[in-house]
Amino acid sequence: MSDFFPESNEPQPKGNVAEYTVSEISGALKRAVEDQFGHVRVRGEISGYRGPHSSGHAYFSLKDDRARIEAVVWKGTMSRLKFRPEEGMEVIATGKLTTYPGSSKYQIVIDNLEPAGAGALMALLEERKRRLAAEGLFDTARKRALPYMPLVLGVITSPTGAVIRDIIHRITDRFPLHVVVWPVRVQGETSGAEVTAAVQGFNALPHDGPVRRPDLLIVARGGGSLEDLWGFNDEALARAVAASDIPVISAVGHETDWTLVDFVADVRAPTPTGAAEIAVPVKADLEATLANLGARLKGCMTRLFDRKRQSLRAASRALPTPDQLLALPRRHFDEVTSRLGRALDVSTERKRARFLAVRLSPATLERRMAETRRIADRDMARAFAALRAILRERRLRLDRAAQRLSPQPLLRRQKQFSDALSALQRRLDHATILRLERLRGRVSQAERLLATLSHQSILERGFALVTDAEGVLVKRAAEVAPHAALSLRFADGEINAIATDGAHRPKPQAKAAKPKDSGKQGSLF
Repeated sequence: MSDFFPESNEPQPKGNVAEYTVSEISGALKRAVEDQFGHVRVRGEISGYRGPHSSGHAYFSLKDDRARIEAVVWKGTMSRLKFRPEEGMEVIATGKLTTYPGSSKYQIVIDNLEPAGAGALMALLEERKRRLAAEGLFDTARKRALPYMPLVLGVITSPTGAVIRDIIHRITDRFPLHVVVWPVRVQGETSGAEVTAAVQGFNALPHDGPVRRPDLLIVARGGGSLEDLWGFNDEALARAVAASDIPVISAVGHETDWTLVDFVADVRAPTPTGAAEIAVPVKADLEATLANLGARLKGCMTRLFDRKRQSLRAASRALPTPDQLLALPRRHFDEVTSRLGRALDVSTERKRARFLAVRLSPATLERRMAETRRIADRDMARAFAALRAILRERRLRLDRAAQRLSPQPLLRRQKQFSDALSALQRRLDHATILRLERLRGRVSQAERLLATLSHQSILERGFALVTDAEGVLVKRAAEVAPHAALSLRFADGEINAIATDGAHRPKPQAKAAKPKDSGKQGSLF
């Protein structure tokens, strides 16, 4: 039994097997993997991708139906990728196979990443199309009509390519207007994000700002492969175009190239030049149309005036002449004029006869004056009666108002206020007395506390206050120099003293000499 269970706890050698530390074995495995494989190309499906880490690195896995390998893309490599990795995408990764000793795993550090053929990208594109179509972003009902004559045109494209030159040239030939270009990258990983920011930026411009908000947007790019146009299949870009308040024309690639932007845009143009032709009409055609319409309007107005003139002439022939219209009134006027002279003569004779029939006499005048006086007296009596009635009414109103303005309510209110004022005065006097007593007690307590804490009370208990020649308080014996002049203050007075020695602890048997004159000078031993 002792051979199998040795009594000693010390580790025993196990033959010729070499002993390694964990770090040594991890380093050996790392060197073996890197030397054996070096750079490799791995095809697999992206799994566990959640976008770049806060450090800018991306961590995910590559898998097939039977195995799985960890993968990492460093920040510098991430910015050079031609497309953004996505969950479930089948890719071909080129990189260096290595191990990570911290978790005993092997992984591939990716230097380049490309989709595993166009079929993977097409599958991803079809999946996005199905999801966006299910949300209704491709519906024709939500697409808006383009403005017929926009004043400002916004173009989102590369400022250095041939696309912007073709658009500006075609617009200049057809209908010159103000063009605002938002420069973006139209290829690469950041192209989708830049075009999205451009669409949102145009929509955020004010109508009356220094850069006026466009009435129409054109998203344009030249032709290319599926990988080149992949930025325009970005889901965020498709949603931004669908949510744009400004109508959008998509002119990405050739006529056979379709992207997500083409499906969500209000109008899809086959080429960037075709987008410019859709955006603006031909100025010469408009001028010819306006000239044609102007000529037609002028001819219509001329014919209308001719018809109105003919109708007026026909109507005037049916109307009677002025002589015919004025014949009857003129005849009536003549008859009335002839009767007016005779009527005046008859009226004058009648007035004269009535005047001569009336005889003026003093009795007649007296009767007229008496009648007038009687009428005046009657009116005066009526006026006095009305005045007396008004006075009686006003007196009654005055009496009622006087009754309401009796001094008794005022006296009662005055007494109430006087009683309230007396009560408040009594309360004030009582509060003042209580306040004074409380303050007097606090002053007494403060005096007692001051007397307790005062140094004078300490001196009364037998202590002394020592100061040097400058009056500075001496707290330690070490502060006293030999032959230093000191002042000793007791409860009943002060004496002066001179230190005969330096600072040291005096002997127990030594006693201080009694000063001859307690008020003048002494010595300290």
